[in-house]
Amino acid sequence: MNNQATVADIFRRALEIRASNPNGDYKNVESQIVSEFSGSPFPSTASLTIPEYDNIVPEEDWTAGLPIVLRGIQTENWAEIAHGIIISLEQVENYPKQSGREDSPEKEWRNRHKSIAEAEEKNLSKWMPDELLAMAKRNVKS
Repeated sequence: MNNQATVADIFRRALEIRASNPNGDYKNVESQIVSEFSGSPFPSTASLTIPEYDNIVPEEDWTAGLPIVLRGIQTENWAEIAHGIIISLEQVENYPKQSGREDSPEKEWRNRHKSIAEAEEKNLSKWMPDELLAMAKRNVKS
């Protein structure tokens, strides 16, 4: 790996490793990340992020490992970077198993539209002609 990997690239690689061996140990994934990326340029702290998983896990969980990743980048320690990636990976994998899917209908608190529906209806009915509003509602339902 000659190019500088991003934190998101490393996270996606961890997902690939897990997909190839779903019953494997997180320590093995961590070791493989360290061995694959050691000697490569460290990721930039400017793009310290992983793909968003808000529909599966609350943000505070899927980002849980990022402070450790940041510390690993700052201290130039691949083991610490890998450890932070694994923390986030564990959250993404285990949260749905332990609590059910975040986007399930039973979890109304995750329904972001619910909190804005009344205001949206008021604004749409005020500013949109009735026939356009009806067409928009039909398209949303389908």
